[in-house]
Amino acid sequence: MSQFKICAFSGSLRQKSFNTALLHAAQQVAPAGVSIEIAEIGDLPLYNEDLRVDGSFPASVQRVRDQIAKSDALLFASPEYNYSMSGPLKNAIDWVSRGPNQPCDGKAFAVIGVATGLLGTARGQWHLRQSMVSLNGFGVNTPQIYINNAAQKFDAELRYTDEAGRDLLRQLIEALVKLGTKLKA
Repeated sequence: MSQFKICAFSGSLRQKSFNTALLHAAQQVAPAGVSIEIAEIGDLPLYNEDLRVDGSFPASVQRVRDQIAKSDALLFASPEYNYSMSGPLKNAIDWVSRGPNQPCDGKAFAVIGVATGLLGTARGQWHLRQSMVSLNGFGVNTPQIYINNAAQKFDAELRYTDEAGRDLLRQLIEALVKLGTKLKA
């Protein structure tokens, strides 16, 4: 079997982001034959169609579009800002949603998130899922991962220490691979 490639996005640009740390945990628990590459979205300009010259995307946008096109599935990790996904993640989705050759079309995706409060990121994840509908993405429904009280679940080096949570994360990656493989068949 060839390598299954997941393109991952952190909706947090913070240097010590819990959401980016969660993507690193996903890399660690991914089964053999699965690679997870985290796409850099911090250098994307704010979405502005005027920045497309002669139909070409800015270089940073084209880089992310290419990463998505080469992947078998997508994984999003986002904090919840004002009951929604983060601005940087929404900006990235707005850029990659533009044609031609929309790279998310028909791809499997999964959503995870970490918050410092009690409610996790359920509302933000719902908005992210709604945005992916317009891109013809197919979301993994279960398991759902809404991590709350982040400071209690990551150590000083930002390692995800919740063993039950790590097992659930592994299950989610396996479900993403299963759905992505099914959609490619």
